[in-house]
Amino acid sequence: MKISPVARLLFQSCVVAGLMLGGTAATFAQTKGSASHSSDPWWKHAVIYEIYPRSFQDSNGDGTGDLNGITQRLGYLHELGVDTIWIAPMFPSPQVDFGYDISDYEAVDPQYGTMADMDKLIAEAKKHDIRVMLDMVLNHSSDKHKWFEESKSSKTNPKRDWYVWKDGVGPNKMDPPNNWQSIFGHSAWKYDETTKQFYYHKFYAEQPDLNWRNPEVEKAIFSMLRFWLDKGVAGFRLDAIPTLFEAEDMKDEVVMKDANGQSSKNAFGDVVLDDAQTSGRPEVQDVLRRMRKLVDSYPGNRVLVGETYVANIGDLDKLYGGDKHDVLHMPMDFKVGMLNHLDAAGFRKNVTEAETMLGTNHPLFVFDNHDNARMDRYCKAEATDTGKDATPEECVAIQKMLSTLLFTSKATALMYYGDEIGMATTPPARKEDVKDPIGILGWPKEKGRDGDRTPMQWTAGKDAGFSTADSTWLPIPPSYTTVNVESEKGKADSLLTWYTELTALRKKNAAVHGGAMTMLDTTNPKVLSYTRKGADGKGIVVALNFSNEPQTIKLDVGKVSTLMTDSAELKNVSTGMITLPAYGSWVGEDR
Repeated sequence: MKISPVARLLFQSCVVAGLMLGGTAATFAQTKGSASHSSDPWWKHAVIYEIYPRSFQDSNGDGTGDLNGITQRLGYLHELGVDTIWIAPMFPSPQVDFGYDISDYEAVDPQYGTMADMDKLIAEAKKHDIRVMLDMVLNHSSDKHKWFEESKSSKTNPKRDWYVWKDGVGPNKMDPPNNWQSIFGHSAWKYDETTKQFYYHKFYAEQPDLNWRNPEVEKAIFSMLRFWLDKGVAGFRLDAIPTLFEAEDMKDEVVMKDANGQSSKNAFGDVVLDDAQTSGRPEVQDVLRRMRKLVDSYPGNRVLVGETYVANIGDLDKLYGGDKHDVLHMPMDFKVGMLNHLDAAGFRKNVTEAETMLGTNHPLFVFDNHDNARMDRYCKAEATDTGKDATPEECVAIQKMLSTLLFTSKATALMYYGDEIGMATTPPARKEDVKDPIGILGWPKEKGRDGDRTPMQWTAGKDAGFSTADSTWLPIPPSYTTVNVESEKGKADSLLTWYTELTALRKKNAAVHGGAMTMLDTTNPKVLSYTRKGADGKGIVVALNFSNEPQTIKLDVGKVSTLMTDSAELKNVSTGMITLPAYGSWVGEDR
């Protein structure tokens, strides 16, 4: 969910550092219960497709996407090779944070449809062999939720302790209790005139934090999870889950300083703070263990996925429960996909960590989502090896290369709607056009997330085939006339065809489905290459050129034949000696 670009940069600065592994090959042990065994849970090999419901398909012409629109597109998703859809919040909400401020956890927002529409979506998805996973926001509710309305009504209300309330400090107790900040800018404390106390909000003031130290809160939330599990959802993506608890002593956060002892300010003009008091508290894991037991009690290998921005692989492993495997099934690994620079050594290092330092826990790689710039960010000057923007043709090649890494790795693959056609981030040009509140508050340094959430581009016709309305909730990007499903479908060299072939390879090829991974040529600064081999010794070889110049490599893999490539010259490869074009991708079969 909600992590501002400022917070993203802080995170990225923690995770991108590292040295390239030495030697000639690094081998990763095959996961216990490999994908070739039917006993594996489905989510280990899933292709998860995030849908932002406002932006996927409008079925009733009001300019906003809805559940019936998703149902209409299930055939397309099945053809693409998607087997799980993650739907961003579709619950009733004032839409301050576009659904991440929930006012009723057991209903559907009327703008998205009805509960009957949700039931139909789940049933129809099953017919297409697609599971439905819901985005669950548990750190906070909307300030319009009945729980909070009761909580703020008086200090003696039974639900007063369902949220985090505290007296102010200073003259007349009108100053915030401490220096804690909202992810979305300024103080994380909001003064309430009715009861003369402050309540805590890690995110917007309209999103008061639930008090997870109160067992009644856990009881109510777990009951709600059962409600949806009983309806047949495959599991939950848990939003902002490391922030469930705050330090009980309520001490100030530490002001972050640079090597010269100077503090810096973010896009909102706030001093940058450490968040050790308000994120990653040890109590989070205790709650997740109990939640895991609840989910595991249901048939069908239901899954808990966590939004987990952490700085190192050790912290990520803790969110699995380490060797006990008793916390999250799959915390999201942002280190690989959010490297944000075309650096073969950096990708090699981060993939290696995920393969070797998580024991038998299964990775989930994330390259983009509704809170982050789309994949075209890797085509920008700050990301390329040349320091210049990639050409449109190069940008397609870069996206093919990165998607090849995602789909041929052992990790569960998570993609965002529109990735498969190369939809680009299209931020507002003017402050008055911004819908996302953080863009309004932080403009122009922080332009918000509207550019990551524009409507799906289906055709070159009216509203890009997304709607029939005179205007849509966000503008259709001008790129829709050439970048759309209709124009790319069936086209041999299109990005959509590439994605479809990758998902098919992932499902049908035993080595890709569950083989061990071995890095090759590990001192090469330009090319990332590796093998995936099954227990029978058969496998594939992958080579990806992260530079804008051709790279000739020699891989010790014996005889090979080409399975996939974006280069005509590489279609008839038979040995490990190949020349990759700029940003080229090649997948071969070990014969």
